[in-house]
Amino acid sequence: MLKLLRFFLFISVAFFLLNSCKEEASTAPPVEVGVIKPETKQVPVVKEFVGEISGYFDIPIRARVDGFLEKVAFVEGSKVKKGQLLYVIDDQPFLAQLANAKSELAAAKTEHVRAINELNRVKPLAEINAVSQNDLDAAIATEGAAEAKIDAAKSQIQLANINLSYTRLLSPIDGTIGKTEAKQGEYVGKSPNPVILNTVSRTDTIRLQFFLSENEYLTMARYAMKVEENGLNDADDNGKLELVLSDGSIHPFPGRFDFIDRSVNTSTGSILIQASFPNKGNLIRPGQYGRLRYTFKTAENSIIIPQKCVQETQGQFSVYTVSADKKIESKQIEVFGTYNDYYIISDGLNGNESIVIEGIQRIRPGAEVTVVEAEYKSRVPAQKK
Repeated sequence: MLKLLRFFLFISVAFFLLNSCKEEASTAPPVEVGVIKPETKQVPVVKEFVGEISGYFDIPIRARVDGFLEKVAFVEGSKVKKGQLLYVIDDQPFLAQLANAKSELAAAKTEHVRAINELNRVKPLAEINAVSQNDLDAAIATEGAAEAKIDAAKSQIQLANINLSYTRLLSPIDGTIGKTEAKQGEYVGKSPNPVILNTVSRTDTIRLQFFLSENEYLTMARYAMKVEENGLNDADDNGKLELVLSDGSIHPFPGRFDFIDRSVNTSTGSILIQASFPNKGNLIRPGQYGRLRYTFKTAENSIIIPQKCVQETQGQFSVYTVSADKKIESKQIEVFGTYNDYYIISDGLNGNESIVIEGIQRIRPGAEVTVVEAEYKSRVPAQKK
């Protein structure tokens, strides 16, 4: 009996404590959060993209006929002129082919003369029915075939001259030539031997190619349309294009966009963009990597919020806002870029929301809160416009 009384006493105390906790929880005050309003202003936006640098022209020097390399007629890494001799391939086999083609032409001409004489002999006889019409037709056909052989032999001579010209490799442009891929005495022009012997690059202007993901391209294109619709205060400051080199220095000459490729690569989901920069002094060489920095201004009513307000999950951005009835809501947003320690918002906010900046860790969507106006001061020096 005593054990039974103790058991009921324990149950009563536990029930009392549980009700007390529920009552305390139900009467707990709402969480206090600090909120700010989004700012709307015109700010400079900087975008950077990594790309590979190439010459304005990068022309491969290709062996178009195969043979032994007899001469390398330039200094590696030097400047070359258009039409300058670079390589000489052994021309003896091609001279022999030319001589053979010329002999074929001579034989064809001789055969043609015989065919003409035969036709001249048969034709009068056919007019007086001294020979059959078949004999005349055969003489005419033989003369035509002999004439065609002359044309074919002339074509062979032309082809032999072309192949002979390929034994002397000339520079196609003014530029800088690189390291030779074949040395004198090597057999070239047929795989696995070298076919591309060198490359000549024109580097007074250089090109930088980089890729944008499909999402980046769409975001930038839409934002550019939005800026164009809303207008800018200072169009001269818009569209500044810089090249940041591997050592962090900035190329002294601004660049320009050349083109955006016509389509998105279906394998990579990206689109190619090319920009070009003057390269006075030929400081920059093909094959380097650089960062393209593009600075432009947003529209006057661009919405910006502190980065500390934003949560990011797998590339998706969101913020907590407080509704009119003092409850927490989660809003998806699209981020266009950054300005100091702010995000520039391209979609999802209208500028009138109360955005939670303090107490984010203690709230969840639907929770009731007490609102306190907060103030945010950027800790990053303002960027120069």
